[in-house]
Amino acid sequence: MSPPDPISAAESPHALSALNRWLARLSAQERVAWAMDSLAAPHALSTSFGTQSAVSLHLLTRAKPDIPVILVDTGYLFPETYRYADQLVDQLDLNLKVYRPEIGIAWMEARFGKLWEGGSEGLREYNRLRKVEPMKRALNELGVRSWFAGLRREQARSREGIEFLELRDGRWKLHPIADWNDIDIGSYMLQHDLPEHPLAGKGYVSVGDVHTTQPLRPGMDLAQTRFFGLRRECGLHFDEPTASAA
Repeated sequence: MSPPDPISAAESPHALSALNRWLARLSAQERVAWAMDSLAAPHALSTSFGTQSAVSLHLLTRAKPDIPVILVDTGYLFPETYRYADQLVDQLDLNLKVYRPEIGIAWMEARFGKLWEGGSEGLREYNRLRKVEPMKRALNELGVRSWFAGLRREQARSREGIEFLELRDGRWKLHPIADWNDIDIGSYMLQHDLPEHPLAGKGYVSVGDVHTTQPLRPGMDLAQTRFFGLRRECGLHFDEPTASAA
C-alpha cells in the first residue's frame, strides 16, 4: 500500500491521520528515508545534545550527512554538554548550526533578574527569550520546510500523544523515533558505538540548562528533574498555554 500524498495530508486532517497510521508500520530508518524523499526541503534536525540526542543525530546523518543540525545555545548549558557537542560534531561530522538568543545573558539578568526563579511565569518568559525566539529564527533563516526532532512518547506525559508527522507553523515536523522506548535507545547506541552524555552516569535522565535541571533522586518523579517540576516543556515543540490557561 502506497502512503497518502503529503499534499493531501496537509489539506486534510483525515489524510494526515491515515499517513501517520502508515508511518506507524515503518521502522524509524524507513520513516526518515520516506521523509527525505517525500517531504518538502530544506530539511533540518534540532538537537539539545541531551542524554539521548546521539541516536537522532546518527539516524538522520546516516540518511543525509549534510543535514543542518540546529542547536539553541541558551548560554546556560552544562560544561559537559558543550564538550559532548564537540565530541559528536567530530565523531559524526555534523553540519552544526548554533543559534543564540538576541539578548545577552548579562543584559537579560540586568533587565529582568534571574527569570528562572520567578515561578511558572518567569520560566515561560525565560524559555521564550532564550529558546523559542532563537529556534524560530533558525528555522526561518535556514528556510526549513521539514523539521526533524527526537521526541518520544515515553519521555513524558506531555508527549504521550505525539504523532510521527504533524504540521507546525506551516512546516512539516517529523518525530521518527516517537514510538521508541529506553531499551530501543540503549540498543541503538550500543549497536552504533555512540557515546553517552557525561551526565547520564550521574543520575541525569534529561539535560537542559544548569539552573533548571537536576538528577533523578529516590522518591522523585521524572517531571521534577526539569524546571523544578513546574512544567515539562519549554515551548520549542509545543505551543505554550496562555497565561490565563496556565
